Order: sequence, then structure tokens, then C-alpha cells
Amino acid sequence: MTDEATKVRLDKWLWAARFYKTRALAAEEIDRGRVSVNDAPAKPGRELRTGDRVALRQGPVQRTVDVLGLSNVRGPAPVAQALYRETPESVAARARAAEARRQGVEPAMALEHGRPTKRDRRQLGDWQRWSASIDDDTGS
Repeated sequence: MTDEATKVRLDKWLWAARFYKTRALAAEEIDRGRVSVNDAPAKPGRELRTGDRVALRQGPVQRTVDVLGLSNVRGPAPVAQALYRETPESVAARARAAEARRQGVEPAMALEHGRPTKRDRRQLGDWQRWSASIDDDTGS
């Protein structure tokens, strides 16, 4: 006995719960392996039930939620938020990640490649100016 109230497609639920802006985007993220249900890889058509645990990644943010309700339609945000409950571990991890982003890193330290700074250009110019080859002395 499978009726619509007890099961819904994973991609539809993620869209209805407002984790992703479109259903196609939800399906694409699932196909990329960024969503798992009950610690198992999922497909967009997987039937979701209440009580399932969904782990998903939205950019740098990793979230783990428990499914409390099912819906095939996208409603207002308060209704969508009633469909799930985020685990305390996930909330704590998101808070730590947000704090780390706020603290930030020195932008210059994050660059591995790219345009040289003024100091880099001076050092490069000095190196090129004073570099000498052994072959240069053989001409005299």
C-alpha cells in the first residue's frame, strides 16, 4: 500500500523544503553525489519517507537533517522549515564553519598563483638584473 502521503521523490522534497531553488538543480546536486539518504548515495527518484536522515552539501556548507514531513509542492518558507529538523551536530558544524569564514585568512596567503605584488615584481627585477651566466665571460 503506497500512497502519495507516505513517500515522495528526493529531488521534489529538497525543492519543496527550499534547499535548492529549482528541482533541476536539486537533481543535479544529487547526481553529483552531494546528497545522501541514511548514509547511502541517493538518486533523484529515490522515495523519501518520514524519519529518513538526509545529508547534503550546499556550496561549502554541509547539512544533516531529519525528515519530519513530506510535500510535493513548494510552499512558503515557514511551511518548508516544518518539513525537517537539522541535527544538533550539523548546527554546531555550520556555526564553526561560519566563525572560520568570519575570522578569514589573509587574502595574500590564499593566493598560490596570480598576478605578482609590487614586492614580487621588485624581487623578480633584481634577480633578472643581477643574474649572470657563465657563458657571458667567454667572449673576452
